[in-house]
Amino acid sequence: MAISETEFMAAAERTLGAIESAVEACAADIDVTRAGNVLTLELADGSKLVVNSQAPMRQIWVAGRSGGFHYEWRDGAWRDTRDGSELFAALSRLISAQGGAAVLLRAG
Repeated sequence: MAISETEFMAAAERTLGAIESAVEACAADIDVTRAGNVLTLELADGSKLVVNSQAPMRQIWVAGRSGGFHYEWRDGAWRDTRDGSELFAALSRLISAQGGAAVLLRAG
């Protein structure tokens, strides 16, 4: 069952806040800026990943050097619409690959 727009907005807000907190808590050199529903993660090499919520689609989108990824709420987590990977695990992989240093982000 799809979540309502109200449920999505609340879940997306919590998730963007959790990503921001997780990035700030990790030891990596990553600058986080937030403008509304958009988080920009600037890595030490100057490259960026962008995470934002897409209310009309009820998805969270991630864009980085390796491409764009869409996540929807499924089975109690944000899951990639293509391969089912979980958002925080995928962000850890994407940041590690793009930034060249291992990063592990944990929700909450």
